[in-house]
Amino acid sequence: MEGILRNEFLWVEKYRPKKIEECILPQGIKDTFQQFVNRGEIPNLLLAGPAGCGKTTVAKALCHELGVDYYVINGSDEGRFLDTVRNNAKNFASTVSLSSEAKHKVIIIDEADNTTSDVQLLLRASIEEFSNNCRFIFTCNYKNKIIEPLHSRCSVIEFSITGKQKPAIAGQFFKRLVSILEKERIEADKKVLAELINKHFPDWRRVLNECQRYSVGGKIDSAILATFGDVRTEDLVKYLKGKQFTEVRKWVVQNLDNDPALILRRIYDCMYDSLVPSSIPAAVLIIAKYQYQIAFVADQEINLLAALTELMCECEFQ
Repeated sequence: MEGILRNEFLWVEKYRPKKIEECILPQGIKDTFQQFVNRGEIPNLLLAGPAGCGKTTVAKALCHELGVDYYVINGSDEGRFLDTVRNNAKNFASTVSLSSEAKHKVIIIDEADNTTSDVQLLLRASIEEFSNNCRFIFTCNYKNKIIEPLHSRCSVIEFSITGKQKPAIAGQFFKRLVSILEKERIEADKKVLAELINKHFPDWRRVLNECQRYSVGGKIDSAILATFGDVRTEDLVKYLKGKQFTEVRKWVVQNLDNDPALILRRIYDCMYDSLVPSSIPAAVLIIAKYQYQIAFVADQEINLLAALTELMCECEFQ
């Protein structure tokens, strides 16, 4: 009952596509998944791409369209515990489905890049142990956090969108968003919707969640833009220049709702106006180093604070 209520209340669940043709994807990627549907067979898959771009939606759509029994393990939650994964995966994968005529069951490991190496090694063994009865679909933001033995046992599909593809994909989501708001009887400024989509492309989940949260008042207007926690760097630059470590740390905590990579990009954009020219090369190297580490670190707050501390100590501000 709780799951049904959740699906009816949350727009991301209520309007989640049930078929591959309904998913918003570049045509080449969509064709690949459609071929799996046409063949009636899903291989082991590793789906990689940025947050909110539709990886989990595609995994579930494949299962729905083929009538496959599936079970989801969240890598950021129960998927971090070895015994839980071992027991849940084994209990599901080792039994024969009584409600489906599909060839295999499917286990979806969502946010697999947040699982430990031990869990990933267990899942590698599970792929082989239950190969006759079960397939595995892994989703991740950072594929380099997935061990090579899993890579080699899966078909890897990257949810990448080129610059040329962006206008068409954004346009498809704009139409979908407008349709959802009309069904929910929410008045919306279409220029604001377009700005939201462009600002957070391709994180459809975040845009839809924020629109639902803000729609309580029955209208979506330009005021919603202020709710998206835009990264404002003016105060940060002042703190870095004054070597005010405590204030820098407070700024980091206040901005952790944003993507760490986006934060570092905003800092990079403002550095050219904030640093003396001789410090810019060092700043670029520092930002690049910590942006690369985002895919590996266990604590994003510490990584971001370390980046800002190094900028504060090594660079001269105007």
